Amino acid sequence: MEKVKAFADWLTKWFTVIVVVWAVFNYFVPAASLWGKAYTGYMLGIVLFGMGLTLTLDDFKRILTQPLMVIVGTIAHFIIMPLIAVALCAIFHLSGPLAVGVILVGCCPSGTSSNVMSYLSRGDVALDVSIGILSTLCAPFMIPLLMQLLASQYVSVPVESLFLNAVKVVLFPIALGVICHMIFGKKIEKITVALPIVSQVAILLIIGVVVAANGPKLFVASSLMAIPVVILHNLCGYSLGFGFSKLMYKIYPKGFRYAQQKAITFEVGMQDSALGATLALTSFASNPIAAVPSTFFSVWHNISGSILSSWWRNHDDKHEIHWDSDNGEKGSAKNVATGDHPFDADKKATADAKVEG
Repeated sequence: MEKVKAFADWLTKWFTVIVVVWAVFNYFVPAASLWGKAYTGYMLGIVLFGMGLTLTLDDFKRILTQPLMVIVGTIAHFIIMPLIAVALCAIFHLSGPLAVGVILVGCCPSGTSSNVMSYLSRGDVALDVSIGILSTLCAPFMIPLLMQLLASQYVSVPVESLFLNAVKVVLFPIALGVICHMIFGKKIEKITVALPIVSQVAILLIIGVVVAANGPKLFVASSLMAIPVVILHNLCGYSLGFGFSKLMYKIYPKGFRYAQQKAITFEVGMQDSALGATLALTSFASNPIAAVPSTFFSVWHNISGSILSSWWRNHDDKHEIHWDSDNGEKGSAKNVATGDHPFDADKKATADAKVEG
């Protein structure tokens, strides 16, 4: 298991680079992944089944213990990101399947990557996970509704297909994973070490299918326009998510403190791009170009999230801001002797282990 965990850590560390290399490879050798076009739903189902395996009843109870922050964060996600997508489509004059793809990724729930970035930035990981769970559970209902409202001007939106596909690849696998966890209990922990590997391999396969399916269309001028749109979409999501959480702090300072502001920032700005790509390939099968924005988003938000979490952590250290401060007050760490964030505790444990070794 030690080797499995070490490989999982290595894969996570270099995942963005691997995605780029894999995408380039599939561009030149499309046959490597084109076979998987009919199986993308199953691939994503494996990812979400793994997510379900890691969930316990306590994760769902947490939503009930802090319902205001979780519900408000989820609502912010499903309002901010879809509206940014529509605005960017209008500004960049996008149309047809490409516009649909941009709006689709904007309507998706937050991805699991946001949990990692929140952890690395010393944010409230529990809140991040709770918003992620709720937004994912709402996805089968919210995605068809939002797409019908916002994207029907570009193409005919298959609402029923979107709903059924989302239920099939989201709710069923998660529910099955949770049930398996309840039945087998701690025995599941023996295989959860390998889940990051399984999830990332499945996401790589989905990305490979998108690149292979679009081939020559991927780097024409119209498709390349999706790159600046995706970058702005993500960055605007971070900015508006942080601004929104700051506003909520003024309204309810007890709940929307500094760590919660970080969590909401990542939850709003990062999307489940694998779900977006899968739904695009299944519900808009005649226009696979609709999956391109999700693929670009998958690469970019891992880069931007890593940069933002690293900057945030260094900024807090430089200005001695405690991770659990009220509103990120400078010097707040000076007056706190205990209460390390799990990230800091893990770093200390790693350092101690190296010294002992």
